[in-house]
Amino acid sequence: METQPRQTLLHKWHISRGAKMSVFGGYDMPLWYASALNEHLAVLGHAGLFDTSHMASVMVKGPDAFDLLQYCFSNNLSACMGREKKSLFPGRCVYGTFLDEKGCVIDDAIVFMMEKEEYMVVVNAGMGQTIADHLSAHRGNRNVRISDLTDQLGKMDIQGPFSAKILQKILTDPEKAFQNMPYFSFKGHFDETSLLSLQVRLLDGTPLLLSRTGYTGEFGFEIFLAPPHFVRVWEMLVKTGEEYGLMACGLAARDSLRAGAVLPLSHQDIGRWPFVRHPWPFALPYANDGKSFTKKFIGSDALLNAEDAEYTCPFAGDDPRKVTLPATVADAGGKEIGTVLTCATDMGIGRHNGRIFSIVSPDKPDGFSPKGLSCGFVKVKKELKPGDAVELRDGRRKITVRIVRDIRPDRTARKAMKEML
Repeated sequence: METQPRQTLLHKWHISRGAKMSVFGGYDMPLWYASALNEHLAVLGHAGLFDTSHMASVMVKGPDAFDLLQYCFSNNLSACMGREKKSLFPGRCVYGTFLDEKGCVIDDAIVFMMEKEEYMVVVNAGMGQTIADHLSAHRGNRNVRISDLTDQLGKMDIQGPFSAKILQKILTDPEKAFQNMPYFSFKGHFDETSLLSLQVRLLDGTPLLLSRTGYTGEFGFEIFLAPPHFVRVWEMLVKTGEEYGLMACGLAARDSLRAGAVLPLSHQDIGRWPFVRHPWPFALPYANDGKSFTKKFIGSDALLNAEDAEYTCPFAGDDPRKVTLPATVADAGGKEIGTVLTCATDMGIGRHNGRIFSIVSPDKPDGFSPKGLSCGFVKVKKELKPGDAVELRDGRRKITVRIVRDIRPDRTARKAMKEML
């Protein structure tokens, strides 16, 4: 018997604006409204607003919460902050994965440290109970409480260079809210009992948790708030952002933006294979030798012995053409060597004299008007180096692309707050 897809708090709003809807992660979600292209470009040049309340959260609390996460989460919470590799502390968050004993990805996540014994783990749509069960299965005698908060917390993302300018118009004390707020930091608090603290408030008194994170590669925020306030705050941001060119954005723009920013889609670019030989080594606790880990965690032994693991590589094409999945990868000699994981088109980039520029690159050539480049990830049986050409084949089309270290240049996610205000 088929189950009906879940609906987010904004489902009626999406429908009323003529959104093209599709099921993703068990939720009926907007793919785009009028134009995925314009939504993509709005995030690069202005601002975009995304409904991300389909994502799930898990609270992990208690004296042994840190110890449990340290064992189950791939990143080293004792050594993950900055170049100095400092320990995670309240008000900061970190990206990583939950693996099984074979080193395969169950899901990727961001761990928010609320207090010394309190963590919020943000996972993907439909994965709240799965990760809560995974943590519970490995809890042992640890003194910790695990709560799946699926659908108990509203979440929206405002992304793009004008994000802070828009938010400062509706916050009670924007200067205080934005002070000392680097990339992957947050302000506010959420738990099962108090919902949200008043550390960050809107002009009407609505409390929220404000995080300098996102899934586009661009400057912006993720906003968490109690469900009763969600639709009203969304509409408040839409109205406030009009003068700044803000657009409501769907999953299509989210996908093309994250692909150009070299960010993986869980269960597609990372999944049921060993989580090694990929562009995201920062999610693993590598020691200085690059061969060992600084801690033991679920799946660590399997990763250290994954000698036959395949390689995941980013690529960029020469034009907007892309292949449809499933698709295969062939080397320069025509031999099939792997599969295509993601193939999207970043419409904000283009090539000039062999170099990729973004539409917002400060040194872009005069008159530069990109037509877009296909980009994404391939999983192959042999190591490829930047510059290597491979052919993507979907049975209908063949396109030649090149392996790259990075895709969309001049991304703004890590820019200092003062630069964006």
